[in-house]
Amino acid sequence: MSDRIENAKRALGLVDLTNLNDDCSAADITELTGRTVTDHGSVAAVCVWPGFVAQAVKELTGTGVKVATVVNFPEGGEDTGAVVAETEKAIEDGADEIDLVMAYKAFADGRKGFAEEQIIRVKAAIPAPAILKVILETGEIKDPLLIHAAANIAIGAGADFIKTSTGKVPVNATLEAAEIMLTAIEEARRDNAEHIVGFKPAGGIKTSEDAESYLALADRIMGHNWASSSTFRFGASGLLDALIATIEGTEAAPGQGY
Repeated sequence: MSDRIENAKRALGLVDLTNLNDDCSAADITELTGRTVTDHGSVAAVCVWPGFVAQAVKELTGTGVKVATVVNFPEGGEDTGAVVAETEKAIEDGADEIDLVMAYKAFADGRKGFAEEQIIRVKAAIPAPAILKVILETGEIKDPLLIHAAANIAIGAGADFIKTSTGKVPVNATLEAAEIMLTAIEEARRDNAEHIVGFKPAGGIKTSEDAESYLALADRIMGHNWASSSTFRFGASGLLDALIATIEGTEAAPGQGY
């Protein structure tokens, strides 16, 4: 079996199959959840708007596939009370994972303490075993030093994962941002081996080659046995079809990735 097929099989189990389209409907969610269990294994999770969490939870009962949702999305706003309330409702509806957009504009303006406090408060609203992923919106932060600082703040505030992007801005996941974020995760691990933080690239990841590149980067920085569904996810909508096409030796048009 070729390395490409092996890598595609590896990546399939790390996918957060996503529909965050503005016109998403209940029928779209049913279509999404129906794609989660394939002949080649299951994806890790679906990621849906908060209003569809309860539906996704019901439809995925017994599959082992997690349900993730987004809060403070996509603006990364500053109404922390509203974000906490949104988080609490999602947890009540059965969400396993919360993807929070960091208040990245406040952070970039120098209000790092505000951004940190918002993450701390959202994390406090998420009971274990549910987890928190923090979206840095690296394509808007841009500066490598600021991306590194944002990663450190999110990790220090309790993020279980740090995620590149919303998929809603011009520049989303890049290998350059991924390297900075994975380096921050490795630095945190060196400081405290028990502090496990995962990584999620999202936005524009559409091909098996894309997935392979991100996994190779994670292997180089974190070690070959590090990436699993508990430490690494791909946020994407079209990637699953591409991975299946690679595994089965067929061709599929790349979809739009978030």
